[in-house]
Amino acid sequence: MAASVDQRPYTGLQHGVVRAFKPSPDVTRPKKLPHPPPLSDSSSDDEDDATLKDLIRKSSAEVESSIFDPRDDGTSDHWIQRNASMVRLTGKHPFNSEPPLPRLMHHGFITPVPLHYVRNHGPVPRARWEDWTVEVTGLVTRPTRFTMDQLVRDFPSREFPATLVCAGNRRKEQNMVKQSIGFNWGAAAISTSVWRGVQLRSLLKRCGIYSRTKGALHVCFEGVEDLPGGGGSKYGTSIMREIALDPSRDIIIAYMQNGELLTPDHGFPVRMIIPGFIGGRMVKWLKRIIVTTQQSDSYYHYKDNRVLPSHVDAELANAEAWWYKPEYIINELNINSVITTPCHDEILPINSWSTQRPYVLRGYAYSGGGRKVTRVEVTLDGGETWQVCTLDCPEKPNKYGKYWCWCFWSLEVEVLDLLGAKEIAVRAWDEALNTQPEKLNWNVMGMMNNCWFRVKTNVCKAHKGEIGIVFEHPTQPGNQSGGWMAKQKHLEKSSESNPALKKSVSSPFMNTTSKTYSMSEVRRHCNPNSAWIVVDGHVYDCTRFLKDHPGGTDSILINAGTDCTEEFEAIHSDKAKKMLEEYRIGELMTAGYSSDSSSPNSSVHGNSDTTHLAPIKEVALNPREKIPCKLLSKTSISHDVRLFRFALPSEDQLMGLPVGKHIFLCATVDEKLCMRAYTPTSSVDEVGYFDLVVKVYFRGVHPKFPNGGLMSQHLDSLPVGAVLDVKGPLGHIEYTGRGNFLVRGKPKFAKRLAMLAGGTGITPIYQVVQAILKDPEDRTEMHVVYANRTEDDILLREELDEWAKKHDRFKVWYVVQESIREGWEYSIGFITESILMEHVPRASPDTLALTCGPPPMIQFAVQPNLEKLGYDIENNLLVF
Repeated sequence: MAASVDQRPYTGLQHGVVRAFKPSPDVTRPKKLPHPPPLSDSSSDDEDDATLKDLIRKSSAEVESSIFDPRDDGTSDHWIQRNASMVRLTGKHPFNSEPPLPRLMHHGFITPVPLHYVRNHGPVPRARWEDWTVEVTGLVTRPTRFTMDQLVRDFPSREFPATLVCAGNRRKEQNMVKQSIGFNWGAAAISTSVWRGVQLRSLLKRCGIYSRTKGALHVCFEGVEDLPGGGGSKYGTSIMREIALDPSRDIIIAYMQNGELLTPDHGFPVRMIIPGFIGGRMVKWLKRIIVTTQQSDSYYHYKDNRVLPSHVDAELANAEAWWYKPEYIINELNINSVITTPCHDEILPINSWSTQRPYVLRGYAYSGGGRKVTRVEVTLDGGETWQVCTLDCPEKPNKYGKYWCWCFWSLEVEVLDLLGAKEIAVRAWDEALNTQPEKLNWNVMGMMNNCWFRVKTNVCKAHKGEIGIVFEHPTQPGNQSGGWMAKQKHLEKSSESNPALKKSVSSPFMNTTSKTYSMSEVRRHCNPNSAWIVVDGHVYDCTRFLKDHPGGTDSILINAGTDCTEEFEAIHSDKAKKMLEEYRIGELMTAGYSSDSSSPNSSVHGNSDTTHLAPIKEVALNPREKIPCKLLSKTSISHDVRLFRFALPSEDQLMGLPVGKHIFLCATVDEKLCMRAYTPTSSVDEVGYFDLVVKVYFRGVHPKFPNGGLMSQHLDSLPVGAVLDVKGPLGHIEYTGRGNFLVRGKPKFAKRLAMLAGGTGITPIYQVVQAILKDPEDRTEMHVVYANRTEDDILLREELDEWAKKHDRFKVWYVVQESIREGWEYSIGFITESILMEHVPRASPDTLALTCGPPPMIQFAVQPNLEKLGYDIENNLLVF
């Protein structure tokens, strides 16, 4: 099942609570901060204060430490620690990122600061609290430059939760229809924090803002960073005077987020917070506030954050000055909602257990301008009928009746109703009866996309005769592949290119005059001395352009040796695409003809009888298709253990198996389809092949299984060169690195792992250990207890023992039912409480147990003995 929204209570909390200032011990912080005076019209509520702190504490409890990410090496942001799970949308630099959607939802109402989405236009300034000032100038009687200590000491503070949303949230959906001039935000460009700061209106009144009749019509905000836009400028924008002075708007100059000083990526030491507005109006690293008669003259105020009519492209917008027409500016957020459960690529099995209980759909919704979300509806039949969802609105309004935060929605549906649906769609309504349009309205900036959010459903065949429902979100953020809109776009491109393909009867390649390169050759050109990229099937040598690239060499080198089509199109103009032609050296080699009409998904996205050329896939596995794999070699490790090496369909391919997941081997045995799950022992980074260590269960050896293992004996009988079908990836557990797991889409984190295996169940454990030890930055501790019948049944012992010698963070202990040799120095018998007490870590919030083995071992040895040691087996035991 997918990650669900953690709907933690948020009752009794009012906006505008006064707080004492408590500095946090990170960044370049002052030695001592003054306490702000109390508000004159409000008093602190201890119950609200405790609720607020509890929410922040809970939301941050399962967040791993930020790191100096290697992707920032060599950039101007190398000094900033960041969360490694953030999805980067514009390559290495600048840092624009969003969290994985399931992880965002897992943390509930308050988003941990390291997982808050980030929009940076350039390098992050290296600021010091003690040196920073904010200047208020322009049409005021007392122009003043305030230090940070003065802002904290001389003004009452306001603290409240507010949701920030980038105007580009869900932009990738627009880019799938037609490329905008913006990069690929997914559906997680949204986060909620508790912000504390000084009221803007208090600052303006202290400085004596002029009246409207004296020309004070706009309040402009300017950051400190130097940016390339318009030939070099500061990031700046403005709002109307009436909005700036409106007490109901809760506009603050914020210096704290979730109880700590701001972090560098979020504007340290001070930024604007304008609740209910798009994130683009909330200037970070705030340096100047200027009261003016005209709007801000910043390049970014006019050339960003606009929704122009659909017929206006970038060329027309520049030629006819559409950027400067005031009616197209974006300020307040629009109504929007998203489905988060089911998550993308989740598979819901259809069986007697799953159909006995309803499935819970979940998601988030928000609106702008302080308008409350009053209704969320879901349709399973394309809008013919709608079901009203249950709303969880954790916040209370401010005293003016305004709401600044997202809410969560849920709806129970029958599994059989999902089985009959082609898609799930959601729309929200707010108190002004604004709702979401059915269809996408494209605009050149790809902003404010709020059409119905649609999740497609597909029926897939699961093992053991079961079927299942696989769910597809419209897109995946950034340069990630996946999503039904990407498939739809691929089908459209294939259909358009078909006439040209029919003419190329004599050759399987589109361009017979250009030189062709395989993807493996492109991958070798990935350094400053030779930097090649692939865009739309063309190969470009960008080496001589490195020093001239406006975004710096990093922007090219991060993509060197890869197919960066999606990322290139997301962040480059048509002019840049034309410039790229100068560097084209050939075409990407293709793999011949294929047809989408054979795809199991064709019934959902439209059948196609056209035959098209398909490029070689970088990833071999497709969860909805079997891939043929040739047996390259077979090695006998012992009398009943074999090492098989299978070739992937192309020597250039990665298998595409996430760590912790498995594959199905499919074969016809005795005229019946036989499918068995196996976990490869080769690294997930291997190209062109994968290895399996398999114990062969021979016929007539074990009295309980007189026929032996059908698949293992079939594998043992295969000659080198035989072909076997493989399907995957499958499984509900994925190790994403550095202590992080996704379990049915829900994130979990551990510093220590108790890993309990029995027999051939060692292979998924082995795979996780291999991934951890391969990453020198992964300090996760691993304690393996491995049970078998005898010493001879222990698989991969040589590798396990070698790891234990080399790595202090890896321990292994063996248990055998009977020892067949003298000098056995490990345990004899079964896994017991005393063995676990001695050889696995104690139960704790940052410890997880992983197990794979025979069901009786898990049921009668692993689960009860872990419970005796204090493990929460329902939440902290992961069974492969």
